[in-house]
Amino acid sequence: MNARIYTASTGRILRQLRADHRTVAMILLVPALLMTLLYFLYVNVPTPPGEQSLFDRIAITMLGILPFVVMFLVTSIAMQRERSSGTLERLLTTPMSKLDLLGGYGTAFSLAAAAQAALACLVTFGLLGLTTAGSVGLVVLIAVLDAVLGVALGLLCSAFARTEFQAVQFMPVIVIPQLFLCGLLVPRDQLPQWLEWISNVLPLSYAVEALQQVARYPGSTAVMWRDLGVVAGFAVVALCLAAATLRRRTP
Repeated sequence: MNARIYTASTGRILRQLRADHRTVAMILLVPALLMTLLYFLYVNVPTPPGEQSLFDRIAITMLGILPFVVMFLVTSIAMQRERSSGTLERLLTTPMSKLDLLGGYGTAFSLAAAAQAALACLVTFGLLGLTTAGSVGLVVLIAVLDAVLGVALGLLCSAFARTEFQAVQFMPVIVIPQLFLCGLLVPRDQLPQWLEWISNVLPLSYAVEALQQVARYPGSTAVMWRDLGVVAGFAVVALCLAAATLRRRTP
């Protein structure tokens, strides 16, 4: 990677992103609006004495899942658009390497993800009254890392799509199985053994477990840091595979 080219690539993508108001609105506002919808969905559900409310139990997990889903969708479509428009082919005829390009995408969308996570947590903790035993800062950190994972997987999946519609079609293949098996619907230790094995190799499972650790314990735990390391490792591997499989244009 060349630092100057990488920085220029990041700046170009940030300028494009700033000019696309609908995409900016989707990245920044959708998670916060969905968390608000979730609050009103559960606001009248009674909470037994001494137990955590249903909203608190689900919302802490959704703060990690929503950034992952949104950034996967936005990134996979954005990269496919670069390829189908011919921009990617022109860029790769310059001294820019694939890692410069993907690093620029990863950094630009990670900055957007940080703003997204901060806004979603501000709304959820400040306005909707979500409470956790752990630090809000740790929740933001995990949410940002989940979004970066979504960016990395979106870049990887876009390499195998020929149209923007095909890029969206990867969502039920890559994202939805992880939603089912991450522990949101059923605790992972209560899954059938073969499904638990599959869950153990899916990165979103570790992101959800890290958030559950923050919800239960007042300080950071060894399990939480281990889970964050696993999620970060998945993101790095996905970016490397995306660089290896990146095509200049759609055949």
